[in-house]
Amino acid sequence: MRLSRKLLLSLLSLLGCFCLLGCGLADVGSSGKVIYANHNGDDTFAMQLKNMFEEKAKAAGIDVEFLDAKGDSNLQIDQLNEAIDDKAAAIVLLAMDGTSIVPSVEKAREAGIPIVIMNRDVNDPKVIGALSDDREAGRMQGEFMAKNLPPNAKIVYLMGESSLGAAIKRWEGFKETCLDKRPDIQLLASVDGSWSKAEGMKAMTLWLSFFPEINGVVAGNDEMALGAIQALKAANRLEGCLVTGVDATPAGLAAVRAGELSQTIRQDAEGQAAGAVTLVKAFLDGKPPTESLDIPFTSITQENIAQFSK
Repeated sequence: MRLSRKLLLSLLSLLGCFCLLGCGLADVGSSGKVIYANHNGDDTFAMQLKNMFEEKAKAAGIDVEFLDAKGDSNLQIDQLNEAIDDKAAAIVLLAMDGTSIVPSVEKAREAGIPIVIMNRDVNDPKVIGALSDDREAGRMQGEFMAKNLPPNAKIVYLMGESSLGAAIKRWEGFKETCLDKRPDIQLLASVDGSWSKAEGMKAMTLWLSFFPEINGVVAGNDEMALGAIQALKAANRLEGCLVTGVDATPAGLAAVRAGELSQTIRQDAEGQAAGAVTLVKAFLDGKPPTESLDIPFTSITQENIAQFSK
């Protein structure tokens, strides 16, 4: 009988240890990893952001799992819902579609999982992030073109994905500081170039066949601008044509140095990544931030390109 009592006490003690261990594991599991949900790994600037975020998160001791929606908004929704079900510690989101992703953002909020956005807007006023004002990028392009285009200049405009707030804001900023202030400048054509170099080249090739004179090309990002430059060079019409883009990608900066791209607007990948890591860390430390971080743009031309040379 004594032996049975001792055995029972030993078993109860062992069971208690397992319960304590189980509780500890549950606490660790509930925190999970930080999920970085990228909209499209084929996007040059998005990969700059991803690489910068990875570097700064590692330095901050934050464990991150990287996901790629490959340009598919439905896939991104599935990825976010799975991350929520797995009780992610936080989600860093570069939204493929800022509207269709909102229910998943709300689901994360209800589950107590913070969302931090970068680069691309989400149509949810409660979400915060490390972002740049896309209207300001457009304004900088408009100011440059208004200052440097000749009287009665003729231009074309390559918009990013026209369903996205970033593309619309860049257009609005450009219109405000160039077309509204220089009514002599004629906008010959505008098209949704989907942020794509191939689409930029395709549209520019078509326009060159339609319009005997084009004095300027305004593009919502460097990729489309570089595509337009390729078409202009092939038609021997780059000389005398001003071309402006956004992002200051390595290829964009190289084109400014070569005198082919007249201007690029630096969207600060490092600044956005550092800001997002700061916001995520604050959430993880139990000090939730309440406001987004504004990361400024910088205009880069031949005048200051040396400051951005590697």
